[in-house]
Amino acid sequence: MNHLPSAITLCEVGLRDGLQNEKTLLPTATKVELLQGLIDAGFKVIEVGSFMHPKAVPQMADTDEVYQAVGEVPGVELRALIPNLRGVKRAVDCGCKKVKLNVSASRQHNLKNLNMTPEQSVAGFADCVKAAEENGIAISGSISMPFASPWEGRIPLADVESIIEAYLKVGITEISLSDASGMGVPNQVYQMCAHVRERYPQVSWWLHFHNTRGLAMANIMAAMEAGMTQFDGSFGGLGGCPFVPGAAGNISTEDVLNLCDESGIVTGIDIVKVMALSRRMRELLGHDLDSCVLRAGRAKDLILD
Repeated sequence: MNHLPSAITLCEVGLRDGLQNEKTLLPTATKVELLQGLIDAGFKVIEVGSFMHPKAVPQMADTDEVYQAVGEVPGVELRALIPNLRGVKRAVDCGCKKVKLNVSASRQHNLKNLNMTPEQSVAGFADCVKAAEENGIAISGSISMPFASPWEGRIPLADVESIIEAYLKVGITEISLSDASGMGVPNQVYQMCAHVRERYPQVSWWLHFHNTRGLAMANIMAAMEAGMTQFDGSFGGLGGCPFVPGAAGNISTEDVLNLCDESGIVTGIDIVKVMALSRRMRELLGHDLDSCVLRAGRAKDLILD
């Protein structure tokens, strides 16, 4: 095994990527309570919600109110997903200081939904970048399904590079590779991560894995071995992907924390507090969550004196 990092940064995405797939609409006060719990557990990066149209994603309709309730938290990045320039304006109005744009690496998916190539979509983000910079808001980009999609299968590396270069052209240098379809495999993840880290050293990389086929943890390990140190997780394994058939949720945050704790990788996050939040979420939603550690407990909880 190659060297694993001594520390990683975990972004909690359950409040956005998790809840947007749930039928239960949580009250704003409950979201604020959960967000404050995540901050207390030690997360330094949290995806609070999204500024999508409320009709399209009703679960995220109150993201503005959540930001207004919590305000700025020193040392914690509270970010939100945006679709367009209107999203930047909403971020300005509610005090959000970090926004993220997204494009699909699947040409067919992008053409079918937006009538544009992924590169054309990213070029169109230039006005968002300008508006964000003018208002002191940081901005990042995400590439959804860079490993494979249900429409094309494996995505050629050249296609992914083309999208990365389109992001760099509009001034975005923080990029997430998001395996929303859950089709990535470890050797492919390793190769892509090692390649883009070397080719684009100016980029701050994030990795986002779905556990659709049980490979998210192996993919995280492969990405770590390739030198990546920033990952998304969703407490309780909440979430899915509304446009991918049968897509399961994100990797469970507490499963990643257990791996790190047992492997001596520092995260700065209290797994016991995260597990308590996942149990609370299970009660709120009224169904089981897809988290191994929530079912079995931490490995160290089994060791008898």
